Amino acid sequence: MPNIKSAKKRVKVTAKKTLLNRMVKSAVRTSVKKFEAAVAADPATAKVQLTATTSAIDKAAAKGVIHKNAANRKKARLAKQLNKAAI
Repeated sequence: MPNIKSAKKRVKVTAKKTLLNRMVKSAVRTSVKKFEAAVAADPATAKVQLTATTSAIDKAAAKGVIHKNAANRKKARLAKQLNKAAI
């Protein structure tokens, strides 16, 4: 454990930020899983779920939890998955 006051604060701040980042990442993963389940069940409802999933990914990228390019890559792969299922 740190002895210096500023180091103690950094530990607390880092723990809090890590928790928030983990929550955002978890929400994105949950949304992606819901989308993939919707694609398997009914592509029509998957289109609505794609909008919600895209929104969650964009919010995570805006907060800096995931990189902008990684977010765009995820969205492109999900859209491709939906288009493939619709055919």
